[in-house]
Amino acid sequence: MGIGKEIKQEKFRNEHQKMLINILFTSGWLSAQHNTNLKPFGISTQQYNILRILRGQHPKPATVNLLIDRMLDKNSNASRLVEKLRLKKFVERAICLEDRRAVNVVITQKGLDLLIELDKEEASFLKKLKNLSKEQAEQLNFLLDMLRG
Repeated sequence: MGIGKEIKQEKFRNEHQKMLINILFTSGWLSAQHNTNLKPFGISTQQYNILRILRGQHPKPATVNLLIDRMLDKNSNASRLVEKLRLKKFVERAICLEDRRAVNVVITQKGLDLLIELDKEEASFLKKLKNLSKEQAEQLNFLLDMLRG
């Protein structure tokens, strides 16, 4: 369904305004879908993002600053998210020996096991996005990268 029908708006100032509204609407739609998939596991999209970053670093630890640099949502409070994950035993924290001001974070086996389960959920979710061909997905990725400059 087109964005105009989706939000019940017939006219837009121009195609660029329509594009902006369409991207924002689609972002919200994708986020809602993603949140629905994560809810049974008791984690947020930001916590999921941190776990994925840590899995990529595994077995090396990551500093909170590295997590902040690599997070999708730059407005997230990484320290608070790490603490929530620590309380759930998905990550462990330790003072960095090289820089006592920094904190090292490492994913636990429980966190890795959770990601294995979430990988299955993600695969199922990605099947819903197959209404775009591989070529169309590549083109959309290219256009979105261009948009960000």
